[in-house]
Amino acid sequence: MKLYDFDGMFDEKLSEFVRKNADKHTEREWEDIIPAMYARFGDTVIKSLGKSPNEYYAEMDDKTLVATLRAHLKQDVAVSEFLCNAIESRGADELLIPLLSGTDDEIAYALNLLGASKAALSEYMRLLTESASEDVKNTCVDYIKEYADEVKDKALENYNAGIEREYMLEILSRCVLKSDEIYEILIKEFKLADDNLPMRASYLAAYGDERALPVLLDKIDEDGITFIEYQELKYAIESLGGSYDKERDFSNDEYYQAIKAHSANEVNIFGGLPDDK
Repeated sequence: MKLYDFDGMFDEKLSEFVRKNADKHTEREWEDIIPAMYARFGDTVIKSLGKSPNEYYAEMDDKTLVATLRAHLKQDVAVSEFLCNAIESRGADELLIPLLSGTDDEIAYALNLLGASKAALSEYMRLLTESASEDVKNTCVDYIKEYADEVKDKALENYNAGIEREYMLEILSRCVLKSDEIYEILIKEFKLADDNLPMRASYLAAYGDERALPVLLDKIDEDGITFIEYQELKYAIESLGGSYDKERDFSNDEYYQAIKAHSANEVNIFGGLPDDK
């Protein structure tokens, strides 16, 4: 399979153009000009090919497009946006899913091209428990959460088996169909939370069960909570329809002091010093 490095071709033309016109545009202008030039390049006929990059890929069937992507990655030839756009336009999810069992590069491209594909849910759940990459896991969780009810049983199974529990809690907290089992798990984990209290509070907020309000109100009233924990707890309480108006003193909290100092600097920079005349 012959591969074309369209990005390499574009970079060559771009370098020449920038060299001749460097003093005609500001750096900010170049940031707008270059993407527009790249988009136009996609519809520019390449003499040696007799067609534009977009035309070249448009003539391929779905299988050939995905095979071309794999060949680019295997041979370390730059993958252009024109190839990715062509694949995305086909909705070739079933052909892309096998890449999720491939190399790191294949997984990365498949995740990007598949997005929140319902067809890829089982593979995303597998990657969530098998991948060594936190970036891959976080991406999978973001996609899975959109179909939390579809994977609820598997998430509960993994949680009960002690597999990637924090990720499973995040998924379960996004379930729309409520259950006492999920509620009790989220409450239990909230009560056991230590450094991750803000995250566990966010799970209760996301789940949206008002029965959690008394537990949240009891926790926010404790003397030992930090300012960041207070903020997340207050948000969770308000998201569930409650309120907490008691005045609290966080003047000795490091996070609170950092925010206050940052705010003060912004005032000094943009609003002048307090004693400016």
